[in-house]
Amino acid sequence: METIEKSIEVEQPIRSVYNQWTQFESFPLFMEGVKSVRQVTDKRLQWHVEIAGITKIWEADIVEQIPDSRIAWHSTSGAVNNGQVLFESLAPDRTLVTLILNYETEGALEKVGDALGLVSLRIQGDLRRFKDTIEKRTTPAQGWRGEIEDGQINPPD
Repeated sequence: METIEKSIEVEQPIRSVYNQWTQFESFPLFMEGVKSVRQVTDKRLQWHVEIAGITKIWEADIVEQIPDSRIAWHSTSGAVNNGQVLFESLAPDRTLVTLILNYETEGALEKVGDALGLVSLRIQGDLRRFKDTIEKRTTPAQGWRGEIEDGQINPPD
């Protein structure tokens, strides 16, 4: 399994950054190759992605979600992957976002692309586009503020 870890500083408060990230269905706006993300339930997402001309569809469960801190997931079908996104307040209007992705390459084309660092470059580009998207917002996103611990949903108060 391959692992990529990338971080970016965003000039927004942690609450705004976290709330925007929880808007999973907006991922195609800033994630290259992501055709759609459908939130099936509070903890289940269905992904439709095109990578190097190959369509991949998978489902993933959010196994941990702590507001303004962390979102962790693992795939339950399709492309094998898991990871987490960490949010750290650096100042009242500055947040560090760290994405850690673990994934398995499939087939020769993906293995070559991975060897060339294409997945790493794509993720860094996705984080830059996320930063640009949220820093240009004039109104803060409304995020889901519930928690998920050990796969169990605790709705927001």
